Amino acid sequence: MAPSKSPKRASGDVTLGAELLRGALSKLGGAVMLLDRALTVMASSSEAEALLGMPVAPGSRGVDVLCGDRVERPVARALSRGEAVSATVLRVRLDGSLQHLHVRAVPIEKGATSASARSGFLLQLEEVDPTVTGDAPEVLAGIATRSPRMKQLFRVMKRAAQRDATVLIRGESGVGKELVAQAIHSLSPRSEGPFRAINCAALPPALLESELFGHRRGAFTGAVRDHDGFFRAAHKGTLFLDEIAELSIELQAKLLRVLETRAVTPVGARDAIPVDVRIVAATHRSLRELVASGGFRADLMYRLRVVPLRIPPLRERPEDVPFLAARLLADLQRTQAARPTGKVAMISDEARRAMLLYAWPGNVRELRNALEYALVVGESDVIGVSDLPDEVLQGGEVAAPPPESLPNASLLRDAALVRDDGSERGRPGCAHPGHQPHHALAPHEAAGHRALSAARAPPLSPWAPPPRVCARRLTCHSRQPGDGRARRHHHG
Repeated sequence: MAPSKSPKRASGDVTLGAELLRGALSKLGGAVMLLDRALTVMASSSEAEALLGMPVAPGSRGVDVLCGDRVERPVARALSRGEAVSATVLRVRLDGSLQHLHVRAVPIEKGATSASARSGFLLQLEEVDPTVTGDAPEVLAGIATRSPRMKQLFRVMKRAAQRDATVLIRGESGVGKELVAQAIHSLSPRSEGPFRAINCAALPPALLESELFGHRRGAFTGAVRDHDGFFRAAHKGTLFLDEIAELSIELQAKLLRVLETRAVTPVGARDAIPVDVRIVAATHRSLRELVASGGFRADLMYRLRVVPLRIPPLRERPEDVPFLAARLLADLQRTQAARPTGKVAMISDEARRAMLLYAWPGNVRELRNALEYALVVGESDVIGVSDLPDEVLQGGEVAAPPPESLPNASLLRDAALVRDDGSERGRPGCAHPGHQPHHALAPHEAAGHRALSAARAPPLSPWAPPPRVCARRLTCHSRQPGDGRARRHHHG
């Protein structure tokens, strides 16, 4: 009889242990969760479950409870590395509405301070006002955003602008690296001075040296007069060196010398000329990786990388897609001729949905080009899905249910509430601007969401992004080599 009772006692002990932990967390006060080293939930306070709007069972994956299926999971990344973190996550409630949740994770250590000695995390949760941290638009020196990550970048830019420290901007093509450089210049004490920009990848090394440092008359064939160069032209101002990673090793040594001495020696001259220039450099490549492979000087990297800034790509800030699309469309219509209908173009809900499902590898530049394409080929006053470029419509190759059942369904719905001037339309039942409504999922939508979750393969890591979804046809099939695809023909 004794062996048969032991499982019951063990189960009871586990239940009692969970209740004790839950009671202990309640004594701490507030919405708190306790995770073990594997990031599974050991216990959560009743306040945490009320804040999340769902029961949190012991054994649940903590990062899934907090981050869901979102592509960007900064909390999951930090916790998986055993690091403390304080960040705001955008999660989808069970009813489909969006929740801005600030998470502060405190490591629980066993005497030592290394990540390997940490046995778990205590998480403090707090809901934050989206009109302050998430959805409220913010504009800095002509750069507009709704993304919390971009707003954090804005704060660093403001502080960096007040100092003369060298700034290194890293970002993919089309994110607006030169716009950030111009913003830093306009916010700095050097704003009254000149701003000069040069693309280091656009010129051969010999010509680039002359353009940067200048030359004397007769220094080489064709040098019929003295040339000051960009450094001297940017005196008392800012010089933006785009694609700095493309500099040759020889020019890297000369640039390092200029940064150290604050003086340039024109080609063909003997004496150095003092210059007072603030340097802002940019690249889409990792300078550390180039240093490791021998393609970039380590001493120059440290000279340039005093204040490193990373501009997140558009796919990491989906809340900016409909917002920027509306602003870009308004800008394009101000600078281009009126449409044939004589009406101002608007973006349909279906087109916004397709934009949200696309990854935008060309970032804001590609978004602008897509809208300009739609203005050219479209014939009505509403930009529809058929007016978007083919690459936007192709999306991914994964079959999926209708977009209302996707994890980002509320974000897709919110896109339809953005006017084409960047403001918000009235929300049903809104008591005040910025109020987030609770969108209840219909039974067929909830079933579709469960079907999609069951169809997904297990992620390779806690922050693995969900599969890509085809924007043209939400139930697309894989094509065999040689299969054709019907194309649209626009007749003018």
